[in-house]
Amino acid sequence: CDGIDVRKIKKESLRRTLGMVLQDTHLFTGTVLENIRYGRLDASDEECIEAAREASADSFISRLPEGYHTVITGDGANLSQGQRQLIAIARAYVADPEVMILDEATSSVDTRTERLVQQGMKALMEGRTVFVIAHRLSTVRNANAIMVIEHGEIIERGDHDELIARQGRYYQLHQGITRLE
Repeated sequence: CDGIDVRKIKKESLRRTLGMVLQDTHLFTGTVLENIRYGRLDASDEECIEAAREASADSFISRLPEGYHTVITGDGANLSQGQRQLIAIARAYVADPEVMILDEATSSVDTRTERLVQQGMKALMEGRTVFVIAHRLSTVRNANAIMVIEHGEIIERGDHDELIARQGRYYQLHQGITRLE
């Protein structure tokens, strides 16, 4: 979008520009606060807590035995998948990258938790370029541009309403007529 060839950008600079929330969330042994701060090591406690609020994670964190000072063990084994996702979103939020990649961020959570994760993702997406990789079409419904990729090729492009009106592959997926492969 800005005309800069990504191959000419130093890896260190590129890494600072990109943030990711993946389907498989990786947490570290340490407190909830430390896991959020991993997004930006110089973030204050207040910035981490604000990030958790924006990510819709504050309510569950506040109910943990030690709140933000609760120790997460074994890659988050003492948390649900949805709670791990919300912490990952808070981590990405505190990092404040220009570009976000959200890879199947809601695929492993139940419908109720999906709403919370989507609220957190909505705050995270505000004011930045976001690439969303999703099989649940509800995740991309409000995107400015949706690209349907099949076998590595973009076969359709548009917003939700445009793609529905075309009644192509996106429409079929939306209607449940076909399955994703």
